[in-house]
Amino acid sequence: QVHLVESGGGLVQAGGSLRLSCAAYGRTFSSKTMAWFRQTPGKEREFVAGVSRSGSSTRYADSIEGRFTISRDNAKNTVYLQMTSLKPEDTAVYYCAASSRGSISLGQTSPDDDWGQGTQVTVSS
Repeated sequence: QVHLVESGGGLVQAGGSLRLSCAAYGRTFSSKTMAWFRQTPGKEREFVAGVSRSGSSTRYADSIEGRFTISRDNAKNTVYLQMTSLKPEDTAVYYCAASSRGSISLGQTSPDDDWGQGTQVTVSS
């Protein structure tokens, strides 16, 4: 298991940028596929982006439309989500997740995945 702590959320105007970070505490970070999800009140959790163990492969939700970039630094046990051209509909709590299963990069979660506490992103119009 890994303990995940997200940071970098905040309030930004439409068209602006934010970079989220997710620090992982544990010895197995480099063996985990990592992903970002988001959730708004009353809606189901939504897959945003995923990155492979090595960082060489990434996947994104269609709704992101090339505006976000996921990356990881295994030396720092950290995964990032660079968000640009933000829209009000990107407003959500963003969560990072770590999984032993590569399928999380397709948005498929499992009960033994590890999750952070979330960080709020608010985009004003």
